[in-house]
Amino acid sequence: MTNTAESAQPDGRSTRWNDHKEQRRARILDAALDAVNEGGADIGVQQISERADVPRSVVYRIFKDRADLDEQLRVRILDMMMNDLTPTLTPAGTVGDTISRAVDTYIQWIVKYPRLHHFLGKGSPSTRTTGSKVVGSKVVTGTKTAIAVQLGNLLGAILASRGKPSKMAEPVAFGLIGFVDVSVNRWLSQPGSDVSSTELADFLELSIWQVLDGNLRRMGIDITLETPISEL
Repeated sequence: MTNTAESAQPDGRSTRWNDHKEQRRARILDAALDAVNEGGADIGVQQISERADVPRSVVYRIFKDRADLDEQLRVRILDMMMNDLTPTLTPAGTVGDTISRAVDTYIQWIVKYPRLHHFLGKGSPSTRTTGSKVVGSKVVTGTKTAIAVQLGNLLGAILASRGKPSKMAEPVAFGLIGFVDVSVNRWLSQPGSDVSSTELADFLELSIWQVLDGNLRRMGIDITLETPISEL
């Protein structure tokens, strides 16, 4: 009779293979990130495998297909971006400080890594479209949604603390995230634009404030850019 406790023990060879597979997965993703950062979204699997120093066939043993590789690369890029951006999403200082810190950090990141940001929106040539419909990325959409929800919760808390209905908090939050996303993507798509990154940041900061100020005033809340977050 088989000993249940013994059969539950992980097989040593299986554990070693899983560790080896994870090491290769990480190496391939690192190589893909570097390749996209240097060469753009059109980089091929062959170039990625050569950079990772593994056969092309190994890439397809570890990832189901190019779409799987792309999506996991997006996760890696988003983790990298959110490591910089997440601390700025916690309000601190004044209202103006909070808006400026978040916008400046985001703009600085995309200026530093424009190809990675572009890849988040478009992906590789093989996964870019299905027919005439652009294929979206669940992880990218999920991240934008999470940020918008966080902002919506913050606005909702401000409204509730002032005894105001909070039902418009979420539409305002999602509207702001969509506005910033579209504006930045359009700017990045025009490398020769006369608008500098500083001018873009100033435009976004002013626009975000005007949307917030206009809607909060309409709901009976009067704050300024100099209002301390602690007073909200």
